[in-house]
Order: sequence, then C-alpha cells, then structure tokens
Amino acid sequence: MYKANDERYEKMIYNHVGHSGLKVSAISLGLWNNFGSVDPYENQKDMIHTAFDLGITYFDLANNYGPKPGSAENNFGKIMATDMFSYRDELVIASKAGHQMWPGPYGNWNSRKSIIASADQSLKRTGLDYFDIFYSHRPDSNTPVEETAEGLDQLVRQGKALYIGISNYSGQQTKEISEIFKVLKTPFIIHQPRYNMFNRQAEQNLFSVLKKEKIGAVGFSSLAQGLLSDKYFDGIPIDSRANKITIPFLTKEKVQPTISTVQRLSEIARKRGQSLPQMALAWNLRIPQLASVLIGASTPEQIVENVKALDNLSFEPDELLAIDRILAEYVID
Repeated sequence: MYKANDERYEKMIYNHVGHSGLKVSAISLGLWNNFGSVDPYENQKDMIHTAFDLGITYFDLANNYGPKPGSAENNFGKIMATDMFSYRDELVIASKAGHQMWPGPYGNWNSRKSIIASADQSLKRTGLDYFDIFYSHRPDSNTPVEETAEGLDQLVRQGKALYIGISNYSGQQTKEISEIFKVLKTPFIIHQPRYNMFNRQAEQNLFSVLKKEKIGAVGFSSLAQGLLSDKYFDGIPIDSRANKITIPFLTKEKVQPTISTVQRLSEIARKRGQSLPQMALAWNLRIPQLASVLIGASTPEQIVENVKALDNLSFEPDELLAIDRILAEYVID
C-alpha cells in the first residue's frame, strides 16, 4: 500500500515561483503523454506514487492531454480519489485551456466563455474543487488579450484557481498580458515555455521579460521529447515516442540528425557522473527564472533516474562552453 513519508522532502529542492510565496519542486511531472486512455492505468498510478515519494509536488495537466483529450485529467482524478486525496494540500496541481476540446465555436482558444467552460470541465474530470495554477495554453490572436486576462482573473475570483499562468507566449505577449494582470491584481506568477538544449528560443525573447516582471517559469519538453537521451543510439526502439502514432511531435526523421550531437553531449555528462537526461535537466535549471523543469515518463524508474539530476546542478565554465560549442553546430527546434 502506498504511504507518504516526510523523508521525501529532504530529497527534493523547492524553489519560489517568481516573486510569489509559492514554492514548487525543482522537478515536476507532466502528464502530456503516457497518462491517457490508451495507456495502462496501473503504470500511471505507480508513476504518480513514485513521483510523490521522491518529493515531486507539482503535477501538470491540460484539458487536451490524453489521448483521447481529457483522459489524462480523468485518470489523474481517479488516482486522486482513490490514493492521493488526503495529500491534496501537499500538491500543486495545474491545468490549462486553449486547445481544441469540443465541436463548435466555444471549445477552443481563449475567449472568456471558452476559458471558464474548459476550467469547469477540467475540475469535473479531476474531481478537484480548485486548481493551484490554471494556464492559458497558448496565445490567441483572435481574442483581445484583455478578455483572456479577465477570463483567467475570473477563475481566481470564483475560487477555481489560486494562481494564473500562461504558456507558449512570446516575451512581448507576456509583457502585454502582465500589464493587464497588474491592473486587475491577478496572481499571475508563472509562464510555461518550451525550453531545452535543442530549443533555446526563450533565452532570446522571454527570460529577460520574466526577470523584469518577476514572473517564474516551469519549462516543458525539457528533454526534447526524449531526444536528449541515449535511447536512439542503436536505432529507434519499438516502444519509444518516435514510434508512437499518438505522439506527432517526435518522428523518426527528427531523431537521426541529432544522434552525433547527443553522443558528444553524453560524453560530457559521463565525465560529470551523470546520464545525459540528468545533465540536460541540470542545464535547464541553471536559468534563474526556471523554478522547475517538467519531465515526462513512461515508467517509474525513469522518474527515479531523472530526479537524480539534482545531485549535481553545478557546471564549470569550461563545461558550459563545451556544451555551447556542440549545440552551436547543430540545433533543432
């Protein structure tokens, strides 16, 4: 039987999110993949339990996570109801709205109606009274940013969310909505950008804005959908993400050009006494604005190994220079 223990908090690092009082675990578990209706439920439960036992307190959902869309929230809700509900106050649970969820004009994007309706549906699927963080999943050029901000603010006023976040917004878009949230006095504390060794765009136009606005961040796609690992050195495993038709973001065509780059990065990781995923997560956490990095997993063992990244977060200047030189020769989105 699963049983929480206080020792887990001694193994994990907790960072403040921006200028807020909220702390999140430096490693967080994302339920983007492997928690849907097509995935084994018992394995999902084992992964949630393992993460919590290791001190992971931030669990990241979205209305469209699955497949099928909504099923990750349904499964997480079952686990909460049967195993985890007594620990609700020890968890930071997030969800999002903004991607296609139901037919017609209201099941997509960032109108006030879509945001409120989507949040209500997500709360029902998870069985929760509120989300700790609720995000706008992506910017919407067809909805006034003021309306999006007001819809998110309304969730807080209604007690459906404690804090507000955004995801996939550019630096300029972040600054624009931040100014509106200041006027509304909305607890806007966090941004969720894609960030990893192969995608450093956030360094160019986002992190400086987050620093100035005192907004924190949690990075997603931290291991570039598994590219930043050694799993593809000898070909593409049958059970890997690159072979899953339900995951369109990683294809066989994207794997092959990265292998030599990943092999060179792995050598630096080996000298540091880390696996490449562990070094890649530590490298992400060198960014002061990143309070946490999201990991995905298909087994509990992967979560255990990824959390070991926290054993060595420091980099020597020559290590960072060597990594930069390798990445400068080949970078992939």
